[in-house]
Amino acid sequence: MNEEIQMILDMAEEQMTASITHLEKAFIKIRAGKANPVMLSSVTVDYYGAQTPLSQVANVNTPDARTLVVQPWEKNLLGEIEKSIINSNLGFNPMNNGDIIIINVPPLTEERRRDLAKQAKAESEDAKIGVRSARQEANKELKKLEISEDLLKNAESDVQDLTDKFIAKVESALSVKEAEIMKV
Repeated sequence: MNEEIQMILDMAEEQMTASITHLEKAFIKIRAGKANPVMLSSVTVDYYGAQTPLSQVANVNTPDARTLVVQPWEKNLLGEIEKSIINSNLGFNPMNNGDIIIINVPPLTEERRRDLAKQAKAESEDAKIGVRSARQEANKELKKLEISEDLLKNAESDVQDLTDKFIAKVESALSVKEAEIMKV
C-alpha cells in the first residue's frame, strides 16, 4: 500500500518539477537588459521553403552586454535573417554589414521594465497553477486507493508539504527575476 502512495507522491513531484523547469525556460526568454542569444530563440527563417529556427542556420553570439551578433552559415541568408528578426516583433533593429547582422540591445525604459516584471509575474502564476493541479491530481489518486483514513490524511499532508515547497521555489525564482529586471 505504501508503494502506491509513494508512486503518487513521486508523480506529483515530477509534475511540479516540470512546472518549475517550464518557468525557468520562460524567464530566460524575458530579457533583463543584457544581450542573450536566447532572445532570438523564437525567430524562424525561411530556409529553402521551410521555417527553420535561427540557431540552425546561423551562429548567435554576444560580444558584449548590449550587442548580439548573428553570423549566418550561408551568406545568401543575410537578408532573410534580417527580415525575420524585424518581423518577430522583438523590438530589435538589426544592422546588416554584408557579413554579419549586428543587433544593439537598447537599454530598458522604466515602463518596459514594469511590463517585463508583469510578464514574469504572469509566468510564475502559470507555474503555481501547474503545481496546484499536480497537487489536485495526486489527492484525487490518493482517494481512489483503499487505505485507512489516517494513511490518507498523512499522504495528503505530504502532498501539501510538497506543494508548499514548490510554491516557495516559484516565489523565490520570481523575486530573483524581478530584481534582475528592475536593476538598472
